[in-house]
Amino acid sequence: MKTNQTRPLVGVGVMVKNSQQQILIGLRKSLYGKGTWSFPGGHLEFGETMTEAAIRETEEETGLVVSNLELVSLADEMGSLDKGKHYVNVGFLAHSSSGEPQIAEPEKWEKWDWFDIHNLPSPLFEATDLMIQNYLNKNIYLNR
Repeated sequence: MKTNQTRPLVGVGVMVKNSQQQILIGLRKSLYGKGTWSFPGGHLEFGETMTEAAIRETEEETGLVVSNLELVSLADEMGSLDKGKHYVNVGFLAHSSSGEPQIAEPEKWEKWDWFDIHNLPSPLFEATDLMIQNYLNKNIYLNR
């Protein structure tokens, strides 16, 4: 499945932490990344700020309302260039959230679970993996 993408797209991802310092990760069902574990997130829309996109996507996908976002990662997602996909991913840490995670988009997500950041399921979605690496290494952007 090759796309007609001619320019990189901007994606946002959100690392939501609970009071036990676990992070929320979901198992993807959508075609792109099916069977991988990922943070909630999606595409930046025209006229939308990156934080607005992060808040919107998290609520659309999980039902959680997040706030107090901190930029923790910028990453070049280029592992799917052979499929015509190139993303610039912006990763946020949500310092506050309300509600309980739910499968708000059942066509895209199989389940949501909380995990210790040092004991994660696999395989991870490329953007999520890059974001976790940057966060743990205290790098906003790692030039590869």
